[in-house]
Amino acid sequence: MKRILAALLLLTLAAPAWGQDFEKGRQAYEPDYAAALREIAPLAEQGDATAQINLGDMYSHGQGVPQNYAEAMKWYRKAADQNNAHAQATVGAMYSLGNGVPQDYPEAAKWYRKAAEQGYANAYFSLGYMYYAGQGVTRDYAEAAKWYRKAADQGDGTAQLMLGDMYADGQGVPQDYAEALKWFRKDAEQGYVMAQVRLGDMYYSGQDYAEAVKWYRKAADLGSALAESDLGGMYYSGQGVPQDYAEAVKWYRKAADKGNAAAQFLLGFMYEGGQGVPQDYAEVVKWFRKASDQGNIGAQVNLGYMYAKGQGVLQDYTEAMKSFRKAAEQGNESAQAELGAAYYNGQGVPQDYMQAYMWLNLSAAQGVVHATELRNAVAKQMTPAQISEAQKLAREWLAAFDKRKKN
Repeated sequence: MKRILAALLLLTLAAPAWGQDFEKGRQAYEPDYAAALREIAPLAEQGDATAQINLGDMYSHGQGVPQNYAEAMKWYRKAADQNNAHAQATVGAMYSLGNGVPQDYPEAAKWYRKAAEQGYANAYFSLGYMYYAGQGVTRDYAEAAKWYRKAADQGDGTAQLMLGDMYADGQGVPQDYAEALKWFRKDAEQGYVMAQVRLGDMYYSGQDYAEAVKWYRKAADLGSALAESDLGGMYYSGQGVPQDYAEAVKWYRKAADKGNAAAQFLLGFMYEGGQGVPQDYAEVVKWFRKASDQGNIGAQVNLGYMYAKGQGVLQDYTEAMKSFRKAAEQGNESAQAELGAAYYNGQGVPQDYMQAYMWLNLSAAQGVVHATELRNAVAKQMTPAQISEAQKLAREWLAAFDKRKKN
C-alpha cells in the first residue's frame, strides 16, 4: 500500500456528568490535580468506572501523581472488567504499546474486540489495524476493511484514509478506484493532509492535472512535505499549471528543508541543470548527499557520478564507489554496472574479476546492454571455475536481496 500510514489511536475520555462529589472533582481536575485526586480516588475505590478511568488517566499522564503506567493499567482494567467500552479500548492500547504491561498483541486485540462489539467507535479502527498488520490475530484484509468501514462511517479520518487505500489496492475488497476516491474525498474535505495527497495522486493517475494540483496545493499549504514535493513536480513538468522552474524549485526546497528525500534529490537535480536556479555543483552535491543519506537510490547513483567526475567535490573514485555500492545493494542496475566496471579496472576498489563479473551479471540481468558486453569481456580473463563461482555469488546475492524485499 502506497505511503501507507497506520497508527493505533490514543483514546480520549469524554466524561459524563456525575453526582455532586464527582462534579467537584471534575471541576478541580484542570486547575488542581491534587484536589481532583482527593475527589476521584475514593470514587474509584468504590467501583465507579468513570472515576477509575480518570484515575488511570492521571497515572498515565503523571497528573497529580508520579507517572506510573502499571498503576494506570490497574485502574483501567478495573473499569474494563465492569464492561466499560472506553476502558476496554484503553486496556487494548496499553497492551499494544506495552505501557504498564508486557507488550501483548493478542491481549490488545481481545480488548479492542470487546470494546468494538459494544459499538465503541475508536476501537473499530484499532481492531481493523490489528487485522491489517496481523498483530495478535491472523492477518485478514477483509476483516480489516470491515472494521475500518465501521470507523469510517462514523467519520474517523484515519479509517477513511485506510479504507480508501484498500479500495485503491484491492486489499480485502475488490479494487474500486471510485470507492477509493469517495473515501479519500470524505477524509480530504475534513482537512486531513494525507487524504488530500492521496486524492491528488488519484487525479494525477486519471490525468486530471488541474484537480491534482488543487489537492496537492491544499496539502502543501498545510505543510505536507510530500505534497510540496509533488507540487514542485507539477510546476517542473507543467502539468495542471504553467511550467515554471523557479516555482518548482521553491516547492522542492520547502519539502527538502523538511527532510523529504525525493525533494532533496530533485532540488539537487535542478541545481545540476541550472533550472530555476543558477547551476551550482556544490549545491548539487549537498542535496544529493542529504537524499543519499536517507537511502534515495537516484541520489546515491548521481552522487557517485559527481565524485567520479569531480564535480562539486574533489574527484575521488573511492568515494564514488561507496556511493554506487549503496545503490547497487538496493538493486539499482546502473550502480551495479558501475561497480562491476570499477572492479574490472581496479578503480576505487581493488581489481577483482569475480566481483566484477558478479555485479555486471546482476546488472545485465536487468537489461543493461553495456553491462552484458563488459561481463563477457571480464569472462575472457577468468577460468571456467572462477566464472562458475562468480555466477554462484550472483545467485546468492539475488536470493538474499529478494528475501530482504519480502521482509
